[in-house]
Amino acid sequence: MASIRKSTKLRIPHSQDDCELVGILEQLAPKESTKGRKLALILHGVLGHKDYLFQKRLALCFPMDSFRFDFRGNHESGGKMGGLVEWAEDLVTIVSYLRNTYGYEIDVVVGHSRGSLVGMYWLCTSEEGQRARAMVNVSGRYRMHRVYDVAEAYKEQWGAKGYYERTVTVARQAVVERIYPRDLEEASQWNTAIVWDKFPGQIDVLTIHGLADKTVPTYDAVIYSRALGARTPGTHNLHLIEEADHNFINRQDEVVDCILEWWDALNQGRLKAGILMTGLRGKL
Repeated sequence: MASIRKSTKLRIPHSQDDCELVGILEQLAPKESTKGRKLALILHGVLGHKDYLFQKRLALCFPMDSFRFDFRGNHESGGKMGGLVEWAEDLVTIVSYLRNTYGYEIDVVVGHSRGSLVGMYWLCTSEEGQRARAMVNVSGRYRMHRVYDVAEAYKEQWGAKGYYERTVTVARQAVVERIYPRDLEEASQWNTAIVWDKFPGQIDVLTIHGLADKTVPTYDAVIYSRALGARTPGTHNLHLIEEADHNFINRQDEVVDCILEWWDALNQGRLKAGILMTGLRGKL
């Protein structure tokens, strides 16, 4: 009799901060040993959480054990909300815990927005990342200086208070966000160009971007395609979704379907670099 899949909430002590990172481990065969088992990591973006957008529905139908979590200061995780450097530290903590406690090996990273940037950086800089097979980059920014595109809206409050404040809804709860000038400065200095020289050559990559994205320009997806499309034996596939915004509102099932179709092609050895589903008419 086949084992029934299991969802387990984990509270993981942070290695560099006095807080816990909270996440959900999805296991297809919870009674079997996890030592050496492959795992998918699913990473949210700014002001997101582990069940945000497409993340939970992807985890529940992905044909592999997976782990999704809240970066520090987000939703259920403790600590103060950090920038890209802090998120990269969080990811290292998570991977170490999953390896040491369960014996998992990271096989694929799926990231949305900032989660994509942190995931790609980890693949480029860690020994374990070098052994992964795949990366899904959803709405990832490449040209980091474009974070200043929104700065004009912040200037009045920056001048009056030193920070820009707004109230947003995260997981149905009101959250007050403060954005300081240094936050944009630090983000603008993040090195996305590392993918040109350090991204592992064997990793297959899928980039998904909405053509109506007003947060990260769609052209950034083209740049990633250029940076990652010439590697061998790894491939890069680009999939653009018409009328989809940064968060794929009302289009999240399409994101999940696209990832699953690409994953199936990867495991069957059918991937070819270029536009995803090249040669298929599809619905016009």
